[in-house]
Amino acid sequence: MNYPHPIIAREGWPFLLIIAVLTLLVQIFAGFSWAWPFWLLTAFVVQFFRDPPRPIPSQENAVLSAADGRVVAVQTCYDPYAEREALMISVFMNVFNAHSQRSPVDGVIQKAAYFPGAFLNAALDKSSLENERNALVVETEAGQTVTVVQVAGLVARRILCYVSTNDAVKRGQRYGFIRFGSRVDLYLPLGSRPKVAIGEKVFASSTILAEF
Repeated sequence: MNYPHPIIAREGWPFLLIIAVLTLLVQIFAGFSWAWPFWLLTAFVVQFFRDPPRPIPSQENAVLSAADGRVVAVQTCYDPYAEREALMISVFMNVFNAHSQRSPVDGVIQKAAYFPGAFLNAALDKSSLENERNALVVETEAGQTVTVVQVAGLVARRILCYVSTNDAVKRGQRYGFIRFGSRVDLYLPLGSRPKVAIGEKVFASSTILAEF
């Protein structure tokens, strides 16, 4: 079932409530001169946990971005989760990006696997295989295999994934969240045509990363 978009991600409400109450208490008892840093922190928490709805392209052969962020890799490499050579496109999320993950394709999850690991800077290539991560191998209705991997970062300490093996997913469906800076790797069949370049800013659900 698609997660409804309430503007603020459900994962953020405990953090937002705590900082909002603390900010109000400081404002009431100490005044704005002491409270203004707490107001800034409250604003940061709100922007970090925002979860806006996005338009979803209807193009059938499109592979959508699973995350907001900046493209840091477009290369051919080995996909260790589906055990094949693949085109990998990686998106790095900093603390100012929205951090929910959304399915890049329609399909059925053939494999879901969690791997404990390190917490290296997610912008580094080696973080894809050394950091804590959660991988989904999805088969589309047309038979293409797409692997999408949530990778924890230097500050990230919690990967959340709400789908598992044999679940069906739809393009743009919200399926997970990573807290505080991270990366999402997408492995596509060889022959897929990338539509983005390194350094390009992308948005979950609405940016087309590649075409089959």
